[in-house]
Amino acid sequence: MAKKNRREIDRREFLKVLGVGTATTTAALYGCSLKDGSVTVAGGSGNTPAGEMTYRINPSTGDKVSILGYGCMRWPTVVKGGQDEIDQDMVNELVDYALAHGVNYFDTSPAYCKGRSEHATGIALSRYPRDKYFIATKLSNFSPDTWGREASIAMYHNSLKELQVDYLDYMLLHGIGMGGMEAMKGRYLDNGILDFLVSERAAGRIRNLGFSYHGDIEVFDYLLSRHDEIKWDFVQIQLNYVDWKHAKEVNSRNTDAEYLYGELVKRNIPAIIMEPLLGGRLSNVPNHIVSRLKQRRPEDSVASWAFRFAGSPEHVLTVLSGMTYMEHLQDNLRTYSPLVPLADEDKEFLEETAQLMLKYPTVPCNDCQYCMPCPYGIDIPSILIHYNKCVNEGNLPKSSQDENYRKARRAFLVGYDRSVPRLRQANHCIGCNQCVHHCPQNIKIPEVLHRIDRFAEQLKQGTL
Repeated sequence: MAKKNRREIDRREFLKVLGVGTATTTAALYGCSLKDGSVTVAGGSGNTPAGEMTYRINPSTGDKVSILGYGCMRWPTVVKGGQDEIDQDMVNELVDYALAHGVNYFDTSPAYCKGRSEHATGIALSRYPRDKYFIATKLSNFSPDTWGREASIAMYHNSLKELQVDYLDYMLLHGIGMGGMEAMKGRYLDNGILDFLVSERAAGRIRNLGFSYHGDIEVFDYLLSRHDEIKWDFVQIQLNYVDWKHAKEVNSRNTDAEYLYGELVKRNIPAIIMEPLLGGRLSNVPNHIVSRLKQRRPEDSVASWAFRFAGSPEHVLTVLSGMTYMEHLQDNLRTYSPLVPLADEDKEFLEETAQLMLKYPTVPCNDCQYCMPCPYGIDIPSILIHYNKCVNEGNLPKSSQDENYRKARRAFLVGYDRSVPRLRQANHCIGCNQCVHHCPQNIKIPEVLHRIDRFAEQLKQGTL
């Protein structure tokens, strides 16, 4: 596009970008129109259905919400002037394509994309009539210097400004459980912020009020115990086919999704699902598990199994996916347009698959980036992602006597240098522990980084 961030979209250019001929008639396009009345395109892959999205109804407000929700934590970036910036043109294209194919729920936060997600999301969505989308954001007052009433309220008002809206469809208390009850009291109770948000809902500036849960079950149970008083409109939980019964085996602080979902169903509270792919680990599974999934449904992607699992429970309102690339968006659209719910035998099959996944010593990193930036410049998520990739691909030799030792050694070391610049690798960790308090998965990050560094050094020296 010739002019960045412009509100007016050149229809011919978008038809070209999304692969639809300019001769396509307006009647053939899936109807999302811009504020000026022009029509955006449904286009793209012929295998990406338009007009077939599955929707769920929010019992609180009657909202008809797409089962696929757009998580705006991982917007694409582009390097400009030596710095990473959000690629606004690409964000606009992704939003246009998502809306054209029936996605209408967009989830962001003041904390996402180094504080830039709300702004980019606001630019992309503000080109459409306000009733064409639901916007969800969060009060992400993690730092104690934002716990004060004025600072938290200022963050809330800034979200409205950045998103270019005068009301929020879905507002969340963010990361409930991180820091336990002490943090809960400091962030939302003692300062009166929870009462403030309830009053904003009564005033119509918040249409639905809920919270996202990370970790401490005491906090989850406490907030649900106040449901009759607060009347939560929704709750966001981590749910996937591993965490359904085995969350504690992945991370001792986590709670099985089966319990979380069950508690919401008892109270008729809709569930919004995060981490359906367990931080990408359920789309990058070991090769023999890929074969297992493909044998059962050859035409489906590995990721589609996880998305079908997350969307099948009837009290799930929407499933969030952080779709950085168009191919991810298109694959998820195929899964949910329409959703084919799992049969009982499919659920049994995935439970067996989950048990196989647990045998692999991956680090439970969800690539949420909350640990960043590291004050010493370490690229923590990239290190952990590379390590997990090597685990899944069988490139983590136990000793130099392993049959594939030379191949695995090269794959780990060469891939490490390609994935993480040397000045940002694990050997630079001094163990300051600043990252640990921000990790929703409770990973002992310095301990893991030191272990990975020792392993890498053994491979380099040939002493494994």
